[in-house]
Amino acid sequence: MKLSTKLMAAGLILALTGSAYAADKPANPKKQTSLNLYLSAKEVPAFLEKNKGKTVFIDVRTPAEIEFVGHAEGIDKNIPIAYRDYTKYDEKKHRYGTVINQNFLKEVADLVKAKGLTKDDATLILMCRSGDRSAASTNLLAKNGYKKVYTVIDGFEGNKDKNGKRTVDGWKNAGNPWTYKNKKEIMDFSKPAKITE
Repeated sequence: MKLSTKLMAAGLILALTGSAYAADKPANPKKQTSLNLYLSAKEVPAFLEKNKGKTVFIDVRTPAEIEFVGHAEGIDKNIPIAYRDYTKYDEKKHRYGTVINQNFLKEVADLVKAKGLTKDDATLILMCRSGDRSAASTNLLAKNGYKKVYTVIDGFEGNKDKNGKRTVDGWKNAGNPWTYKNKKEIMDFSKPAKITE
């Protein structure tokens, strides 16, 4: 088979499957989702451009991460999947505990509706720091009837290099536009209803 024929066949497959913007399934099980819809941070800007008006871009990190680490320009909203529980500290993990955002599904539904979309026709893109929380959020949304939810597999900051620094990939390292300037309309001002473990 000639190379040009192979390229045409590959292009046809991509067009038919709609996966022209689709990262490979991550090897890490924590980053895998039941929907198997993945994007790398590098792919997101072109995906958003191609799907204007039909896509909702959500950052699921904590408000503190958004404030102190920055966020992608173009996100529609910060809707955390979880918050930090500063009343509990995990000595083994060297971090504070977490509490799930009990309003996550409602906040996503409200945002989708505000954009004139429904569960059936909206395409959601979820991003966290490095892909774990966005995958968990995707699975939760899938269980609740959302069909087109992509997780950004390398997140905003990316994966760690051999020295433990987040320099490998991710939104910031891809050269995508980001900012420290927080806009009130995208920030999450809600509080967890109850802090429990």
